Amino acid sequence: MKANMELLQKITTVPGVPGYEDQVRGLISREMEGWAEISTDKLGSIICKKEGQKKAPRIMISGHMDEVGFMVKNINEKGFLSFSPLGGWWNQVLLAQQVQVFSHKGPVVGIIGSKPPHVLEDEEKKKPVEIKDMFIDVGTTSKEETLELGIKPGDPIVPYSEFKVMGNGDSLMAKAWDDRVGCALFMQLIKELKDREHPNTVLGVGSVQEEVGLRGAQTSAQLLQPDLGFALEVGIAGDVPGVKEYQAQEKLGQGPVVFLLDRSMIPNTRLRDFVMETSGELGIPYQVDIMERGGTDAGKIHLVGQGIPSLVLAVPSRHIHSHYSIISKKDYELTLQLLVEVVCRLDEKQVASFTSY
Repeated sequence: MKANMELLQKITTVPGVPGYEDQVRGLISREMEGWAEISTDKLGSIICKKEGQKKAPRIMISGHMDEVGFMVKNINEKGFLSFSPLGGWWNQVLLAQQVQVFSHKGPVVGIIGSKPPHVLEDEEKKKPVEIKDMFIDVGTTSKEETLELGIKPGDPIVPYSEFKVMGNGDSLMAKAWDDRVGCALFMQLIKELKDREHPNTVLGVGSVQEEVGLRGAQTSAQLLQPDLGFALEVGIAGDVPGVKEYQAQEKLGQGPVVFLLDRSMIPNTRLRDFVMETSGELGIPYQVDIMERGGTDAGKIHLVGQGIPSLVLAVPSRHIHSHYSIISKKDYELTLQLLVEVVCRLDEKQVASFTSY
């Protein structure tokens, strides 16, 4: 099961910060036309329903559409923008990076700046620049000129980055792998199931506003009332300098990741073991990890109704929540393969066994 490279490029390039996921939703809708029954919830999450041999069990598979970004906060008299983060940003990854401000007249390119280092006092140079002291320069010289570009407070700001296949042919660099990788996975899953029998109904969900509180997963899960839930995510690859193995165990090229714990959920252990056993039977390598400082859509899905057995499957990624992150095409393909095989084994009896206490 090969990665659809055209899809991966399109879905990472399209803009969609929390609350402004319209273009991502439109892309998913167009791509899934004829493959699934399309609907939305009232918060804006998109639902792609693929009915198999039976209507139940209902398997919700969520990838969030939003990426970390910003919102225009204010325009000063010289035309510079102050901004508020949408999602978690570490200030040291921001300076000198390109962004696009999406005004009602169209995208406007800008760059994140701060006071020039040549005029900083010695004590100032020792301290990281805080976001409140940064600004976005869109090349204007006055507030009036900026307003003429159509920019106003409340406009979304998106990192500007290009999709690239890196030198080894396997590593893929782009913005928004968190979590367009999850969206691409459920889309390809549904297409792969066209010629496969599956004893259930698959509900692929592109959720909104995950980066600001897992909001879309909550509303879509309440609407769908699934019997089982998966969140498809990126994990934190620990194979970079300075990271100790106990901090992040994942490595690029070593296969999909099963989360044993994240801040929002302890997974259903029977479902967790079932996925691991299936992976072993198929000879698909997998990794495990614990993410103590981040939540996932599964954190909301598993609390719906009387409780939904849920699990997070992830593709390892380097440098998330920055302008560029990196995944392995091999990891993506192995995750897709595992996901397809797991879904094809999830009949009523198997799903019931996860909660027969």
